[in-house]
Amino acid sequence: MLRVFFTEFLGNSPVWFKTLILAFLVASYPLTLILGETIMGWAFILMFIMTLALALKCYPLQSGGLLALAVLAIGLTTPETVWYEINQNLGVIMLLVFMVSFIFFMKPLLIYIFGKILMKVKNKVILSMMFSFAAAILSAFLDALTVMAVLITVFVALYGVYEKVHSMAGGAVAVNDDSVDMGGDTLSEFRAFIRSLVMHGAIGTALGGVMTQVGEPQNLLISEKMDWNFIEFAMQMTHVTIPTLIAGLGMVVVLEIFGKKFGYGTKLDDGVRKVLEDYLHEEDQKRTLVEKYGLIVQGLCGLLLIIGLALHVMEVGLVGLSLLVLVTAFTGINHESRIGPAFEESLPFVSLLCIFFVIVGMIHDQHLFTPVIEWVLAMDIEA
Repeated sequence: MLRVFFTEFLGNSPVWFKTLILAFLVASYPLTLILGETIMGWAFILMFIMTLALALKCYPLQSGGLLALAVLAIGLTTPETVWYEINQNLGVIMLLVFMVSFIFFMKPLLIYIFGKILMKVKNKVILSMMFSFAAAILSAFLDALTVMAVLITVFVALYGVYEKVHSMAGGAVAVNDDSVDMGGDTLSEFRAFIRSLVMHGAIGTALGGVMTQVGEPQNLLISEKMDWNFIEFAMQMTHVTIPTLIAGLGMVVVLEIFGKKFGYGTKLDDGVRKVLEDYLHEEDQKRTLVEKYGLIVQGLCGLLLIIGLALHVMEVGLVGLSLLVLVTAFTGINHESRIGPAFEESLPFVSLLCIFFVIVGMIHDQHLFTPVIEWVLAMDIEA
């Protein structure tokens, strides 16, 4: 039975990780009596950071959640403090639940936009900058992870099209009645081309995410504490965000020109481009009136999102909820089975965020950061 318990505990996580979590949980109470609450508070912080670092091996909701329960059980914080922190950050929770769910129904439009950019722009340096800049603009208003997911979805779909044509043609495909070689080298180059654009897109999401109130969850916290609305936040942060954006886009150019050793600078083969253009043209031809109508509705909802955030007509989470209602109501999505998947991406992270508030409550109750804050504030500004 003990073997079954250890096997099931945290699933297929590394054995050393399971052992460490179990040992820490068992030893945490006696260590608190011996070392004191302050030292154990820092130990819990370090352990929680480790669970975040190993997120690909074990989602932190389970491992971090066990640590949070131990924090509550030992008495390093109280349920009342945790509930207070959750109430203080309700806006962030609403943002993550409803805005991310709304963006789920915007994916067809985003895929359409990125597909058009990919095929219309032939210069790789300009294409890379456009991908990064477009990702930055979208991430300034939308969830960065969703934008990245859309980018990956676009490239996975296009790669699947090329690989299918390549396998059916046995390594060559007819392009304008001429046989164009599409062997292993071309396939490898296409992979490198995709990898570089995905990385540029990822940089763009980071650059855009820091620029606005809704780009990152922590930005919403900052804006609430400073009493800034969407436009005020963007204007107040321009002295940091604009130079960062320029430097980031400049780095994209530098990598494309001088970064061949690192996998950048690979161009799209003409034969591959022709295959993808034919595929996208065929998709445009097959697009039904209902699908075109859906893209129009999504575009209008995107415009309403920008207006709603800029004018601060209501709290950010309520903007997301309102647009979620509009985009589903006007595109015929009226069954729970079709609405439910939109929340699958956000709810695990929201649950993890609530676990994080336990750690925040512990930091507050144990005054763990107070010495550091006092030391910084005591520094001579003119020194």
